[in-house]
Amino acid sequence: MGYEMKKSIKDIDLKKKKVLLRVDYNVPINDNGEVEDDTRIKESLPTVKYLLEQGCSLIMMSHLGRPKGKIEPKYSLKPVSKKLEQLLGKKVIMAEGIVDEKTKTVAYELKSGEILLLENIRFDSREEKNDENFAKELVSLVGKDGVFVQDAFGSVHRAHTSTYAVAKFLPSVAGFLLEKEIKYFDKILNSPERPFVAILGGAKVSDKIEVIDNLMNKVDAIIIGGAMAYTFLLARGISVGNSLVEKDKVDLAKDLLKKAQEKGINLFLPIDHILANKIDKDAQTKECTVVDIPEGFIGVDIGQHSIDRISGIIKGAKTIVWNGPMGVFEIEKFQNGTKQVAILVAQATENGAISVVGGGDSVSAVKKFSVADKISHISTGGGASLELLEGKVLPGIDVLQNK
Repeated sequence: MGYEMKKSIKDIDLKKKKVLLRVDYNVPINDNGEVEDDTRIKESLPTVKYLLEQGCSLIMMSHLGRPKGKIEPKYSLKPVSKKLEQLLGKKVIMAEGIVDEKTKTVAYELKSGEILLLENIRFDSREEKNDENFAKELVSLVGKDGVFVQDAFGSVHRAHTSTYAVAKFLPSVAGFLLEKEIKYFDKILNSPERPFVAILGGAKVSDKIEVIDNLMNKVDAIIIGGAMAYTFLLARGISVGNSLVEKDKVDLAKDLLKKAQEKGINLFLPIDHILANKIDKDAQTKECTVVDIPEGFIGVDIGQHSIDRISGIIKGAKTIVWNGPMGVFEIEKFQNGTKQVAILVAQATENGAISVVGGGDSVSAVKKFSVADKISHISTGGGASLELLEGKVLPGIDVLQNK
């Protein structure tokens, strides 16, 4: 992967520089127009504070939601600027636009230690087209002596104007958050301590095919849960009742099972289940202590035998990557499997394992079950972390300067 060779903000002189800083402030905003979860904003603060300590003036950019290249007030970054101001205890100037004349004037006059947050970068239709002219306009805000700092891990898998094209026109380096993400993924993918265990869940096999494929060359064991497990069980000729399956992916699941066998990788599928007649908090549920699921029932979580079986595997691991829940954990009756896995990963980490949790649902799970502070690294980018696990080159990191 070689990403550990990318320059970070510690590797260049930033004294009094104007910095174009790409952050990932794509955060949930509630109906009152307030930021509901400020995790991503908090994660960017070490970079922001370091740049301010260097006397930089910051022009920050982010997207929010999918406004599809036009101005949509509900996707404005105004609530974000208020939250950033609160967290920093420092004034943040909120721009009215992106590269309009008024914003340009504010940017040109920005003094050392001042912060300007541009309006949602996706309000300009050129952002998602990786447009060089738009990039030049953004770069003009900091001038030819400026620097580009990339700290939006959640966006580096996309080659957009603010993540890729701008880096061609300025010295471009990683911020602390991006550096931390690179460090952990580099470690688990290129020099993991063994045993290395991957825990994969979620609804669809199709979302994780390339991840499974790539990890098979690296891990010692793969644990599969969530709805994607039923496609694998079906591939083994096991009845799955009315569980969610991707019938068109059964042959592919067969190929992956065969590949695991050939490579001598232990691939663990559920051996018992929690069943429901529908996916609803008022559903009738029952334990199914065997692997076959009767007609009329849906598998919604892994059962106790499955948990017992994987418990030693997880606790004995030295490197763990977890992406995707074991069941419909949003509903209390169906959350035990995901909860137990979260606790096991936390215990393994306390015993010296390196654990990396990525993907929105797994991140929600470790927070929900209060073990987030016991995980080595919680990734801030769902799509980006998946693509790294797939072994892909991420354009927004690739374009940064090498050490």
